[in-house]
Amino acid sequence: MEVINALGRRKTAVARVYLTKGKGNISVNQKLMTEAFPTNVLQAKINQPFELTKTVGQYDVKVNVAGGGINGQAEAIRLGISRALVEVSADYKPMLKEEGLMTRDPRMVERKKPGRPKARKKFQFSKR
Repeated sequence: MEVINALGRRKTAVARVYLTKGKGNISVNQKLMTEAFPTNVLQAKINQPFELTKTVGQYDVKVNVAGGGINGQAEAIRLGISRALVEVSADYKPMLKEEGLMTRDPRMVERKKPGRPKARKKFQFSKR
């Protein structure tokens, strides 16, 4: 197996994921995953596809991620890993899809409209 690459996106975060056979090392922007994502919740999000497919410790992952916040980046990485695992074996797709990991979350920040302070907020109305 050579390098399998996949793309994951969430809000404005874009993650390029490179999956190879290995010992389970995950590096994000040339740092260890535990340094880039210090909380257990974010680490669990990133490891979720491996736990569902029972492939923990079988693949090394190298990720380049840019844009967005830390949570959006973690979810973008999760989508990228899920897509890469499906390229490895199509048998993983039903279990990943069942958990919603194969779906790109389309929700984005709504744009600011002219004549308003924010997207939907209006300036204070004065009756007199």
